[in-house]
Amino acid sequence: MIGEQMTRRREPANDQPSETLSTEPAPTDWRRIALVYCCGVIAALSLGKLATVGPQMTADLGLSLSQLGWAISAVVGVSAAAGLPASLFIRRLGADRAFVAGLLMVSVAAALTAAATGLVTLISIRVFEGVGYLLVTIAGPTLIAHLAGERDRPTALAIWGTFVPVGIGVSTMAGGLLGPQLGWRGWLGVAAVLPLALTVLTWLWLRPNASRTPSGAFPRPGALAGPALLSTAFCVIALLTLSAMVLLPTFLADGRGQDAAGAGALTSVISLISVPGGLLAAMLLRRGLSPVLLAMSGALMIPAAWLTFVDDGSVAGSAIGAGVVSLENGILAAVVFAGLPLVVRSLDDLDVGNGLVAQLGSLGSLVGPPLFGLVAERLGWSALVWVFCAGVASGVGLLGYVLSRRRSG
Repeated sequence: MIGEQMTRRREPANDQPSETLSTEPAPTDWRRIALVYCCGVIAALSLGKLATVGPQMTADLGLSLSQLGWAISAVVGVSAAAGLPASLFIRRLGADRAFVAGLLMVSVAAALTAAATGLVTLISIRVFEGVGYLLVTIAGPTLIAHLAGERDRPTALAIWGTFVPVGIGVSTMAGGLLGPQLGWRGWLGVAAVLPLALTVLTWLWLRPNASRTPSGAFPRPGALAGPALLSTAFCVIALLTLSAMVLLPTFLADGRGQDAAGAGALTSVISLISVPGGLLAAMLLRRGLSPVLLAMSGALMIPAAWLTFVDDGSVAGSAIGAGVVSLENGILAAVVFAGLPLVVRSLDDLDVGNGLVAQLGSLGSLVGPPLFGLVAERLGWSALVWVFCAGVASGVGLLGYVLSRRRSG
């Protein structure tokens, strides 16, 4: 049972890096890790399931596009506001129990969304769903870290880093197919059944009632320095890469003469390249490549940004450049999750570290698109390239510094 595994692998916090704490090799439970990953993907449906049926919802509920946008972003807003407090709650409740509770909240919220009657009820339900999603995203990698042996831990966590783009891709595809057939309420009803089924399976298979986190005490301030710096780097990277993907359809239409439908379809395909990027990082980590070297590969986004947004470029050139940015986004997200056990003092502090990653990563995702849109509007696309390159240098540099410092420390 997972509770027994977590108890067996815990070590007391001290001043040594977590990679030196484990003295006995532990087997990796890949079946349960796969279950946790699937649950994360299903929870991530929350991020994209409304967008595919947006026109139906706005017409039926009398919403404006702006109001629909607030409803869509409410889930990420909860993570940006409450990542760290949620991690402290998980420390007291236990990661396994919090994970199941989050799945149940996501399922209930999806069912309630299908019955929404207006903006107020819709926003309220989405905030509730955001809390459930946050519990899953913080507790999930904590469970994976304890289910994986020390050798397999970076690989397993790197794979976890792909759950968001996979979830958004699944929701976009399924919503596009089922929404027109079942209506938006029928599609959201289907989206409620999936997390409910996984909640039952997770409860039976992971036996979350068998363990509790032994201490709800807040980690010492010094123990949070590494996770805080790692999360800050992730915030900058998420801000940059998401902004590039969000603004790409507009740039392809305005700067390259691409029609709106073609620009949107091309951007959707490019966004999914982050998934093989994360899987590539997992494979390379499995073969022993240093996370620092993988982090430094993010510097490739600097020439890719110039290729994407250069004034006299082509659609093909922009697609190639944006593809490199998307690929590196997947690689760097995987490196962040895989590197987190290296920067905490003890595996018992992973929940708080995950909370910081969730909060600052979501903050970057919220702030980035409007900020970069303002820069492009006021100063032009060429100015956006300079800002992007400066951000890449700072974010990737900070990520590499944190990982190298902790590994050598």
